[in-house]
Amino acid sequence: MMEESHRTYRVMISGGGTGGHIYPAISIAQALKVLHSDVEILFVGALGKMEMKKVPEAGFEIVGLWISGLQRSTSLKNLIFPIKLLWSLIKSFQLIRSFKPDVVVGVGGYASGPLLYMATLNKIPTLIQEQNSYAGLTNKWLSKSVSTICVAYEKMDKFFPKDKIVFTGNPVRKDIFYDPSQASKAYAFFKLDPNKKTLLVIGGSLGAKTVNESILLGLEQLWSADIQLIWQTGRFYYTQIIAEMKKPWDERLRMYDFIKEMQYAYTIADAVVSRAGALSISELMLSEKPSILIPSPNVAENHQTLNAQNLISSGAALMVSDAMAGKTLIKTVLSLLSDEEKQKELRENISVMGRPNAATDIAKKVIELAA
Repeated sequence: MMEESHRTYRVMISGGGTGGHIYPAISIAQALKVLHSDVEILFVGALGKMEMKKVPEAGFEIVGLWISGLQRSTSLKNLIFPIKLLWSLIKSFQLIRSFKPDVVVGVGGYASGPLLYMATLNKIPTLIQEQNSYAGLTNKWLSKSVSTICVAYEKMDKFFPKDKIVFTGNPVRKDIFYDPSQASKAYAFFKLDPNKKTLLVIGGSLGAKTVNESILLGLEQLWSADIQLIWQTGRFYYTQIIAEMKKPWDERLRMYDFIKEMQYAYTIADAVVSRAGALSISELMLSEKPSILIPSPNVAENHQTLNAQNLISSGAALMVSDAMAGKTLIKTVLSLLSDEEKQKELRENISVMGRPNAATDIAKKVIELAA
């Protein structure tokens, strides 16, 4: 009797709009490649959104849908939404017929809705991954019909059917781990002094207006305290901040619109200022960094504040409200950087919350569904 040949799995992954959806999706795809090097993966995103650039940069093929979300305020754009939705459903059906996936994975964002819906109609196994402590609208809508739901927070059965939930944590970039052996290389990369305190400021891939304005206001205080600054402004704000900066720049400043080598930045940061997006929090957990979180008020259901409160209640981070950041952020930064005991406490408490194998655990669930 002939031995059965090794099966090649075919997986479609959909979602995007922000780095908080895109990078977990890429991490899952990379983990699938580690488990089965010949797995065939096709991404489906939204035309014009950042996944159409970031996914090919990571080495994967992507197809775009003509889809967008409903505007929360009254907008003429909502009039065309039904047409976009119908087009995306038809396109999703065609993609499923041509690619013939064994499993379809959704990571949230409106791009995943049409594809996952058509997959469930065609009885294809489906998995969704929810990054936040407050479930997104698309994932809540899909939850009753999908096969498996991977979550990063406890008590998510208030949003999803309990029997479908698997607690995996959030998948993050594979190089985001605490690795002190990289310190000398990281200091050399940024050309910074190992004997000075270093603050890392990140506002997400697009940027955070309040975070940037608060840091800009407090630069002189940071220089007076002899603090080095690695500052990711986000691409929306980089040019504007350069225009507002005093010339010449202080020699202790390293400013970027986006930091690709984030593992180096985390390695040498003595403290981190960050928004409270799910992906950012997961990276902070794995990099074990004392953090000051500034939840964005401009997100659905205030989910960033809920994300942050999960850490605050465990003594794993500090929080400054968006409204108070201009007045209190720099004061909080200086206090934290001068308090070694508080830094140690935050490091210890956040380190036990990380799930370093999240991407692999989700990839294994995908393969289980395909088998």
